[in-house]
Amino acid sequence: MSQPGKSEIVWRPSKEYLERSRIARFMKAQGVPDLATLQRRSITEPEWYWDAVVKDLGIRWSRPYARVLDVSRGIEWPQWFPGGLLNFADNCVDRHVDAGRGAKPAIIWEGDDGQSRTLSYAELLGEVGKLANALTRLGVGEGDRVGVFLPMSPEAAIATLAVVRIGAIYTPCFSGYGAGAVASRLQDCEAKALITADGFYRRGQVVTMKETADEAVAACPSVEHVLVYRRLGREIPWAQGRDLWWQDLTDKESDRCPALPVPADHPCLIIYTSGTTGRPKGAVLTQGGFLLKCAHDFAYLMDVGEGDRLFWLTDLGWLMGPMLLTAALSAGGTAIVFEGVPDYPKPDRLWGIVERHRVTVAGLSPTAVRALMPHGPEHVHAHDLSTLRIIGSTGEPWNPEPYRWLFENAGKARLPIINYTGGTEISGGILGCFPIAPIKPCSFAGPIPGMAADCYGEDGRPVRGQVGELVVTRPWPGMTQGFWKDPKRYEETYWARWPGVWVHGDWTFIDEDGFWYIQGRSDDTLKIAGKRLGPAEVESVLVSHEAVAESAAIGVPHAVKGEAIVCFAVLRPGTAASEPLRAELTALVARKMGKALKPERVLFVRDLPKTRSAKIMRRVIRATYLGREPGDLSSLENPAAVEAVRHAT
Repeated sequence: MSQPGKSEIVWRPSKEYLERSRIARFMKAQGVPDLATLQRRSITEPEWYWDAVVKDLGIRWSRPYARVLDVSRGIEWPQWFPGGLLNFADNCVDRHVDAGRGAKPAIIWEGDDGQSRTLSYAELLGEVGKLANALTRLGVGEGDRVGVFLPMSPEAAIATLAVVRIGAIYTPCFSGYGAGAVASRLQDCEAKALITADGFYRRGQVVTMKETADEAVAACPSVEHVLVYRRLGREIPWAQGRDLWWQDLTDKESDRCPALPVPADHPCLIIYTSGTTGRPKGAVLTQGGFLLKCAHDFAYLMDVGEGDRLFWLTDLGWLMGPMLLTAALSAGGTAIVFEGVPDYPKPDRLWGIVERHRVTVAGLSPTAVRALMPHGPEHVHAHDLSTLRIIGSTGEPWNPEPYRWLFENAGKARLPIINYTGGTEISGGILGCFPIAPIKPCSFAGPIPGMAADCYGEDGRPVRGQVGELVVTRPWPGMTQGFWKDPKRYEETYWARWPGVWVHGDWTFIDEDGFWYIQGRSDDTLKIAGKRLGPAEVESVLVSHEAVAESAAIGVPHAVKGEAIVCFAVLRPGTAASEPLRAELTALVARKMGKALKPERVLFVRDLPKTRSAKIMRRVIRATYLGREPGDLSSLENPAAVEAVRHAT
């Protein structure tokens, strides 16, 4: 990341952003003069703020709520909008059809193989209704859990909306998971049914999804039915009586199914996050909380509205997948859903999607940008990106070079990069940028309204100008309602360090101008000779070298310093590993960071372990390097990278 406090303002809002953005219109309607006032009032007057947001976003209720917030069970277990009833699917689809937007495109899909399909809001409503009726006929009802193991597709949206329409709960599984990872999630939530596909394409190759699903279900006696979407039309194994073709079921059903009104805190999805050790944690997100928090963040940070086409490079198994669908559909916009990868069949695939589908808001991770950079900026410039208004970013801390590459090439130095960070258990973001506020490279403007975020030192007090823990001190709509059937683990994970304080697990830094920076996970922290720093600082130095495409820095035990730094570098194409280069990189870090922070070793590796959402898994790198058990690897996009680390030179 950039040196906090030393970088310049790279973007300032134009008059159009200042006057026409959704957050500007909201503030004007509420009589709020500036962002600082909005943030302050949203924390001190949460009932005023969230009531105003519900009305501004047009959230539809079957029965009005009696009040906004009840914290009588403690800050860890707030109750939002008690007395109110609503339905997530009704707000994402029916509401817009009723408003006359039925002919408008709700979902535009592009497959790995170049196929494309469009579903209007009216068509989406009909498909959701038919699948919801089919699930009901199979005995799936309110509170039942349904696994959704699908590629990014219109069917992924239809499945999740059909499940929540009838008051059931879905568990999304990453499309690249192995059978063990799928099974562990289905077992933990005791899923009654699984919705999957016969397969899909990735980089032109068939992914045999149904076979993986079969192996997973064999270990899950709770699963009574497996619904199979025919994506490829290939021959697949079949369990008579258990397996059912999606289309055969829905063809028999009416396209009308009333949406079940449920309390705002009724579970919507159980999404699993991987821990360093032990089984994955099933975060429970609610129909009202997830809907409101996601719609809020994308309306006021990403400026997503009815006329927008939102694209995010993600998968249904990561929260950004459900968020992409929710953010676009809750706003009455269009979700651009992509099955493939950004550089296949050519390095311009991502930018071609933006041009072909006239994307207005596009999001991707810093790691994806670093992977695209070696192909050259000419692939960006070959496409008309004039429809873009906003570029979103989440997943990892930025380094200055890739940030500027994206800003200057995709954004033509005129579009804001809305940096966004939070987590699965948040239902969205904690920190962000805004279309009405100046932006420094790699930074966040500050906490998102409604989020009482702070930076705490080791003594549990706020600090500025030094690295501290990212914390939240008040509840918000969307915060997880605990881990599935494990409330104690939830309380121990987030609330045990300081009373009444959510400790998120990220290091943050607030500079002298009030800009915030994320410096990596706090369990990735380096502490060298008493100095604590985030790995992103060291990694930014390494990737500033022309030979280095990606890097990871870890701390390892050292007899004198306590910890020493070991760096892993992925070299750019055409660059050969050598001892002189190793010495040069070691010296570069020592020169930029100080002699005390000189790396113990710099190792060359062909790949780094990453999740599908492009987060570098430093805990896996560290454990592998030290010869220890790396813990849960189910979320790895590239398992072979673990061996690459083991044999790094």
